[in-house]
Amino acid sequence: MAEWKWWCWHQGKVTNFVHHEPEPFSLPSPIPEWPQGEGFAEGKICIGELEVVKVTKFQSIWSCHSSSANGATFYQPSEIPDGFISLGHYGQPIDRPLHGFVLVVRELTDCKATTDLPALQKPLDYTLVWSSADWTEDDHDDCGYFWLPSPPEGYKSLGYLVTKGPNKPSLEEVRCVRCDLTEKCEAYDLIVDMEPMFPEFPCQIWKTRPCIRGMWEKGLSVGTFFCSTNSIFEDELSISCLKNLDSSLQAMPNLEQIHALMKQYGPTVFFHPKECYLPSSVSWFFENGATLYTRGIKVGEDINAKGSNLPFGGENDGEYWIDLPEDERAEYVKLGSMDSCELYVHVKPALGGTFTDLAIWVFCPFNGPATIKIGVASFSLSKIGRHVGDWEHFTLRISNYTGELWSIFFSQHSGGEWVDASGLEFIEGNKAVVYSSKSGHASFPHAGTYLQGSEKLGIGVRNDAAQSNLSVDSSVRYQIVAAEYLGDAVSEPNWLQYMREWGPTVIYNSRTELDRILGFLPFNLRFTVENIFDSLPMELYGEEGPTGPKEKDNWEGDERC
Repeated sequence: MAEWKWWCWHQGKVTNFVHHEPEPFSLPSPIPEWPQGEGFAEGKICIGELEVVKVTKFQSIWSCHSSSANGATFYQPSEIPDGFISLGHYGQPIDRPLHGFVLVVRELTDCKATTDLPALQKPLDYTLVWSSADWTEDDHDDCGYFWLPSPPEGYKSLGYLVTKGPNKPSLEEVRCVRCDLTEKCEAYDLIVDMEPMFPEFPCQIWKTRPCIRGMWEKGLSVGTFFCSTNSIFEDELSISCLKNLDSSLQAMPNLEQIHALMKQYGPTVFFHPKECYLPSSVSWFFENGATLYTRGIKVGEDINAKGSNLPFGGENDGEYWIDLPEDERAEYVKLGSMDSCELYVHVKPALGGTFTDLAIWVFCPFNGPATIKIGVASFSLSKIGRHVGDWEHFTLRISNYTGELWSIFFSQHSGGEWVDASGLEFIEGNKAVVYSSKSGHASFPHAGTYLQGSEKLGIGVRNDAAQSNLSVDSSVRYQIVAAEYLGDAVSEPNWLQYMREWGPTVIYNSRTELDRILGFLPFNLRFTVENIFDSLPMELYGEEGPTGPKEKDNWEGDERC
């Protein structure tokens, strides 16, 4: 493990730190040789007039850190293939394994262009955006300098460059890209805030991603960072991302390759050892008495195993809903059936077809009531949070350059979080662990108690996640239900076209239960707790069945986080 020292100007003092360069992250097991296909995992992806390669090997340039703040290290790509050139540098926090990428590009001479201008041009110059140097000192050789390429007219810069010392980078080091081959990007995840280390020179470094993301969107991440010296971003960042103008999506996996990906990466989902409301297959739910109701008709209709008698398409207009059977079977159905359980996979392009998202849906016949935590006390509720029919999901993001598992999105009620592969817990080979929270079935990367509310005050809805004997291996028990980019290769099940609610709407006075909890609290704490209750999603306060996967925003869009 490499070790070096560097000097940072911090509150008027030069401080000497020792830093260990993080080891590069790799998956627990080698990536297998994938079944043959057109362009998946071939290393290079054509995006129109450009061909791109993902570089994951780096040479460190400059690091910053202080005793009061986490720092970051900045890298330039190394081992760039012949004929390709960089678009910018990479940066990440120092407290995690090295795991990232930047794209390098080359122009395809045999591709028909829309203009006589070349796709790539050298920058005209560089603008110094930020430096850690204290200009009262003479020696700046160990300070960091952040440079923005100055693009020619009609071109965009796609990343910043970092130097150790005041000398500008070479104009040969990067290229700018013609405007019509780029899209707007946004800053979305803070890498490091420089202000605690350099209070006289505030600066924030952010990851970037396309502003508009989704199954059919063309923007793709370059892997570079954004450097902000202002507390408020401008409407448009000074750098852009790339655009995939190749509509063939030739780097997406075929059906055989999708099955290989599921076999290699399919996580094991662990349910809490005290979970009462377990998952089932959709067909088991139907076969055991789930009933379709129509507005204005008192008697429900049995649903056949395939759901072919459900209303097809349309929108959630409130005319139909599914409910439990009106007999002794209702309590039995609520408990689910682990033996029947299978997970449902939606395969879709992400980030301009340079990644594949495997959105894996879990169905539970019933969502249990919530538990409220206030400090060290917990209050189990009887109604709030419960509803018939619960659809939850997590999403694997696979690199189409190599077939590597890159990250997983853990859906948590109305939001969620992306977790890099380096932060996952693996159970067997390259198969990660997903923890499903007790009663509510939200997904988490590690066991523990998570609060939906205020972590700082310890007030909110409890999400308890733990390992148990109740688990489903999605690498074995899954069904691919949709992959629109493959045309007719995947037949969508009938129930997937049902756009209405999977449970009835029941209105009740949720204040009764909440007031009971508030009555136990000291008077001076009630106002704070009540405000936190009011900030929780409305879905907790009424019993309303959710719509199915295809009605969710993330079906065609990107995950919300």
